[in-house]
Amino acid sequence: MNIILFGPPGSGKGTQAKRLVSERGWVQLSTGDMLRAAKAAGSDLGKRIAAIIDAGELVSDEIVIELIVERLPEAEAAGGAIFDGFPRTVAQAEALDQLLADRGTQVDTVVELKVVDEALVQRLVKRAEEEGRPDDTEEVIRNRLKVYYDQTAPLIPFFAKQGKLKEVDGMGSMDAVAASIAVALDEK
Repeated sequence: MNIILFGPPGSGKGTQAKRLVSERGWVQLSTGDMLRAAKAAGSDLGKRIAAIIDAGELVSDEIVIELIVERLPEAEAAGGAIFDGFPRTVAQAEALDQLLADRGTQVDTVVELKVVDEALVQRLVKRAEEEGRPDDTEEVIRNRLKVYYDQTAPLIPFFAKQGKLKEVDGMGSMDAVAASIAVALDEK
């Protein structure tokens, strides 16, 4: 099963993806984690990624898709992928659909985590302090939210039209959100 956890930065996608990895054995394909790892590696690609991330902008579709393609065999062997932070644009969603179709599979369910913007800002500021993430200043966070609404939110009707979109209230406790996600995934 291939799923997408969808929602603005700080909505809990990464936290819930880790739970699904533990509970269902699927592979989390977190573009944020992959991009931060590339940035930390300090390669030429990592340096280009660093400049983009530090400005709160989105990395190009080509770079993100290249990172995803490298990890797909691992996800297929585990019985499923949890796409976390990808796709972020309609072009990426179309590329993912084609990439998976070429491999004889598809996205099965898209879970949209709904969270209030100010709660997101507070979550991300707190996470930045706890995890030492220099890319999570309040200014960058607010820019990331603007980028999300401008470029990523148009995916909501894209997935809804495919009949794959399921909304989950992301404002509850981690356990309550996880339970709601489980219900959404297990519905037929």
